[in-house]
Amino acid sequence: MQTWILVSKIVRNVGLALAAFGGVILAWWTLTPERAQASSAATQAELARRTHVTELFNRAAGQLGDERLEVRLAAIYVLREIGRDFSDLANPVFELLQAILRERQADYRDLDPPVDVQAIMATLRMRIADDDKPVA
Repeated sequence: MQTWILVSKIVRNVGLALAAFGGVILAWWTLTPERAQASSAATQAELARRTHVTELFNRAAGQLGDERLEVRLAAIYVLREIGRDFSDLANPVFELLQAILRERQADYRDLDPPVDVQAIMATLRMRIADDDKPVA
C-alpha cells in the first residue's frame, strides 16, 4: 500500500511539472504576437514623431525669411529645440542657421544686430558650448 501511495505522489508531481511546462509554453506562444505588435506600435509612433519633427523643421526653415520678427524668432526657437532633441538633425539645423547669418552679413558697427540675428548667434553659441562639454 505504501508503494502505491509513493508511486501516485510521483505520478502526480510529474503530471504537475508537465502541466506547468505546458503552461509556460502556451504563455510564451500567446505573448509572442503581442510583443511583436507592441514593437510595431512603438516603431509607428517613432516614425510619426520623426515625420512631425521633419514637418516642423521644414516649416521653420521657410519662416526664417518671413517679414515679421516674431515669426522669424519663433522659427529660430523651434530649430533650436529640434537641434537639442534630435542629435541627427542638429547639424542640418545649425548649418541652416549659419547660412542665414552668412546671407545677412552686414556691418552693424556700433549698433546691436537685429534681435533675430542675436537669437541665431545665441543658438550657435549654445551649440559650441555643448560641443565643448566633456562626454561622460
